[in-house]
Amino acid sequence: MAAGETMAAAGRSLIGFKEGAQGGAKFRAYNPATGEPLDPEFHSASSDEVDAAARLAAEAFISYRELSGAAKAEFLNAIAKNIEARTEQLVERAHLESALPKNRLNGETIRTCSQLRTFARVVREGSWVNARIDRAEPDRKPIPKPDIRSMWLPLGPVVVFAASNFPLAFSVAGGDTASAFAAGNPVIVKAHPAHPGTSQLVGEAIREAVRARGLHEGTFSLVFDSGIAVGTRLVEHPLVKGVGFTGSLAAGRALMNLAAGRPEPIPFYGEFGSTNPLFLLPGAMAARGTKIAEDLYGSFTLGAGQFCTKPGLVFVGDDKYRDFVGVLKNKVESAPTFALLTKGISTAYANEVKRRESDRALQSVAAGAPGGNGGYSVGVGLYETEMSSFMANDRLAHEHFGPSTILVRYTNKEQILDAARKLEGHLTATIHGTEDDLREFAELISILEQKVGRIIFNGFPTGLEVCDAVVHGGPYPATSDGRSTSVGTMAIFRFARPVCYQGFPDPGLPAELKNANPLGIWRMVDGKTTQGAI
Repeated sequence: MAAGETMAAAGRSLIGFKEGAQGGAKFRAYNPATGEPLDPEFHSASSDEVDAAARLAAEAFISYRELSGAAKAEFLNAIAKNIEARTEQLVERAHLESALPKNRLNGETIRTCSQLRTFARVVREGSWVNARIDRAEPDRKPIPKPDIRSMWLPLGPVVVFAASNFPLAFSVAGGDTASAFAAGNPVIVKAHPAHPGTSQLVGEAIREAVRARGLHEGTFSLVFDSGIAVGTRLVEHPLVKGVGFTGSLAAGRALMNLAAGRPEPIPFYGEFGSTNPLFLLPGAMAARGTKIAEDLYGSFTLGAGQFCTKPGLVFVGDDKYRDFVGVLKNKVESAPTFALLTKGISTAYANEVKRRESDRALQSVAAGAPGGNGGYSVGVGLYETEMSSFMANDRLAHEHFGPSTILVRYTNKEQILDAARKLEGHLTATIHGTEDDLREFAELISILEQKVGRIIFNGFPTGLEVCDAVVHGGPYPATSDGRSTSVGTMAIFRFARPVCYQGFPDPGLPAELKNANPLGIWRMVDGKTTQGAI
């Protein structure tokens, strides 16, 4: 479909180059700003369509895994180009389905394409395969040493679950899909029911790139479902070899258990959410506490508080607390309502607000304009508690998806360290401090290294740079596997595995492991890193 045209066969799954039937359960997207349903109707994929997508992906894997890094890079770049050609249409549809501002969605489109091009750069250069060569030593005593070489290879068909809160960057062509393609795997995406129209537009952009590059049609499929049946079938399908997921802990843990309980367990990489504690240390509070308060408000309400990196717990000392909380209180009380992404998210937010307001351990500091005036709108909430209450109540550390945060008041260093030790796994932790604070609270950093995947100093966790060094992960329950990342180029390793070749003659080896190093990649040869031939 050319950019700007009406969606062909709108509402049907994309099973390779074919379109799904209209016989499945029907559902619609809803406009979060008004609560009204949107056209067209979408049709859930049938069991036969799920099976067809998996079989096509398995067939495609035979040829797709053999593509050169340059060929995979051209494919990823083609997807990015196709998405850019649809930017106006995508932003308009995503705005209707998410109520997110159009400037945010334009930025998300840019980020999505940047991720694709970043992985294109990685696979074109090729050193990501981590080639290692230990040459034979036939005269070694007491026994000869064989020639042993290894590199990372793709897993096979990968299933990706699109996220609700990023209709582009963590969705059909988001980081999971980009990294799985880059590693050499066909992808089946389970579209999120909150933004199926956006998903179909992006799916068509990918399918167009598959056709244009002459790839097997099973390289990509997109399936719809408003419930859990399709996702369950995909995770349990014996031809699926890996899963990427972004969503709630309850749904993710259920799928994680399915992946582990299969006759052949498969890797499941789930991002489940996080409260992202922020520690405001004394030196920073004294030097710039009111400015931090202003920026904190912007961070925990960014995207209506629906970022998985939202700072939902803020540890604050007593010094200058009144000035700090006064700034926050003024910001919150003048705040507008925010439209949340779905009715379910809005209802869950409202229920948690009621629980917090009835919790004797919490005090409501300020509230924004009340929600409920149309669509899935909610108000901002600011709460506070004492450290003793926080330590006694595990629920206070749970994620509250939406525009709210809790201030936890501390009086001494040991209370901060005890609170950090109590934390479960989170995606991020933030420290605001001075150099003197860092020296005084050095143990805090050591503790947080065991609790999170990214530690931020004098910044805010919302806003995530896509680059080679970034880590977007953390210990459970933030993710299913704290050794991985779902953002940045290290994400490629989730959908690959190391394979070793022992005693092979040079002609029988992959190009990455041949003596001449025809690809010119960096390799470890006998313990030393080199680009040279051997």
